[in-house]
Amino acid sequence: MIVEHLIVGPLRVNCFILGCEDSGDAVVIDPGGDPQAIRGLLERRGWTLRAILATHAHFDHILAVDALREDAHIPFYLHPADEAILPYQRDWVRTWMGFDPGPMPHVDEPLLPDTPFQQGCIRLEVAHTPGHSPGSVTLLDREGGRAFVGDLIFAGAVGRTDIPGGDQDLLMDSLRRVILPLPDETLLLPGHGEFTTVGEERRFNPYLSLLARG
Repeated sequence: MIVEHLIVGPLRVNCFILGCEDSGDAVVIDPGGDPQAIRGLLERRGWTLRAILATHAHFDHILAVDALREDAHIPFYLHPADEAILPYQRDWVRTWMGFDPGPMPHVDEPLLPDTPFQQGCIRLEVAHTPGHSPGSVTLLDREGGRAFVGDLIFAGAVGRTDIPGGDQDLLMDSLRRVILPLPDETLLLPGHGEFTTVGEERRFNPYLSLLARG
């Protein structure tokens, strides 16, 4: 599995494009904007987009979903607990960003912890990691030693919980259950900002280091 990275959208989201060398299939995680850049990368690689996954339903992670799908039947995956906040994202964009993005995308398939996602050689475990939003998920690539964490944790920080659907206690529990047990060398690929590792966050992230001390 090959992982490509683009920074997209008005809030500079880390969008990841996963490609399978054998089949030419591709999966996009968190397409928060700039669909033409994402399509351009897919074309250069010769990959065919088969699915779109969102770590959570906040608008900055999903604005390019429908533009990427166009008329093709490319399923959009989201945890069911975030479907309740999905309809409000249009108003959030209007209020915070000053433009109308149009209707939010419809969800085709659920991302559930007991159902690993697989497309060709692309295989991701799904961990429900609420706190930043009710349906936030972390997508684990065990073989590659990577975790796509969305806005759960950043280099030196964690996701906001002072927005509708946020819950600080749930976020800390998600870190304890899912992130803390991972090997130190696991690469954390967040929704914004620099990449980091579990080991770095154990040492320098005040939230994770607090949990590590027990």
